[in-house]
Amino acid sequence: MLTQAPKGTKDILPSEVYKWQYIEKIIAELCRNYGYKEIRLPVFEHTELFQRGVGDTTDIVQKEMYTFTDKGGRSITLRPEGTAGVVRSYIEHGMASLPQPIKLYYNITAYRYEKMQKGRYREFHQFGVEAFGSEGPGIDIEIISMLIMLFDRLGVKDIALNINSIGCPECRSKYNEALKEYLKDRLENLCETCKTRFERNPLRIIDCKEEKCKTHTVSAPALIEHLCEGCEQHFEGMKAGLDNLGIAYNVDKNIVRGLDYYTKTVFEFVSKNIGSQGTVCGGGRYDGLIEACGGKATSGIGFAIGIERLLLVMEAQGISIPETQGIDIFVATIGDKAEKYAEKLVYQLRGNGINAEKDLMKRSLKAQMKYADKLGAVYSVVLGDDEVDNNKAVLKNMTNREQREVSLDSIIEELKK
Repeated sequence: MLTQAPKGTKDILPSEVYKWQYIEKIIAELCRNYGYKEIRLPVFEHTELFQRGVGDTTDIVQKEMYTFTDKGGRSITLRPEGTAGVVRSYIEHGMASLPQPIKLYYNITAYRYEKMQKGRYREFHQFGVEAFGSEGPGIDIEIISMLIMLFDRLGVKDIALNINSIGCPECRSKYNEALKEYLKDRLENLCETCKTRFERNPLRIIDCKEEKCKTHTVSAPALIEHLCEGCEQHFEGMKAGLDNLGIAYNVDKNIVRGLDYYTKTVFEFVSKNIGSQGTVCGGGRYDGLIEACGGKATSGIGFAIGIERLLLVMEAQGISIPETQGIDIFVATIGDKAEKYAEKLVYQLRGNGINAEKDLMKRSLKAQMKYADKLGAVYSVVLGDDEVDNNKAVLKNMTNREQREVSLDSIIEELKK
């Protein structure tokens, strides 16, 4: 076990990390375009934050969180998602006093003890966006359009946008009564978890992944048919905004999202490329979350997208991710004098932004050149005593094998050209 990563975790090796860096670069550029600023959060928070923020009737809080007692006797939890931590930071640092809306994004690792599936890990990576202070549907439209643009920039196709509204607490209170009336004669056929949800939070039953529960909720009344006037206007305004941008969508009355803090707008982007668990990302509005966590009543909206699942979609669609630049030049050496000169030369090359390598394993010259090939070096140069004494060497293009003599004093400028 010492030499094996814990179940549900995965090393990202140098041979594949360039894919992650590429996506992170695209994300950072996109967020700059939209005026979202990066926030970096602690890996762990007080457990109560997630109990309040995520909701103590959710599967995440009830079954999936990594929670422990620290040496000070405090209950601490590894973050299972990013929104609650961002909300805590918004409150703690008085961001409500800043010009609104506050627009933030994050790239994090998150932790949930859940069943292993393709693209689903217990330590996973999320890109998320949160925006606070804007009440109208304009901000809903903006963050959905961000995802459309992200998929476009990554070359991802065949992603469907599904939207719904789950209303406000007033809508849900009335809807819950209608839902309980529908479910009461079916209660014995539901899973044990849903039986406990019946009184506390019946809406969660609609989101249950158990097949027997899905069977008995398929004809349940839809929350979208029980919206108050304000929530209905918000939803219609959002749809009109998406239409205006030419963004196609489907209204899916069964989307309720898995977290208790959502209100009004909820949405998911679903791919056909990763099977039944095809949700690539999801999000929505959470106008009561900041107040529930101890701040002043403030509207909010956000989304999160799993990077592992996004990479699976890109792989399934055959999308090529450009590899990062390799080595510009490999400096091979023969003899101690050339070795010392090469140390200084490689240091100077790197200082000028040139990717340079030299042998560190005391290889033969032939082995050094094989190593340069494996590194993908664009150029190579061989230094011996004569080259150092004469301040000249042969610069070789490793791709087309062309060679030319250069002054060692000018090799930096030659490579920059």
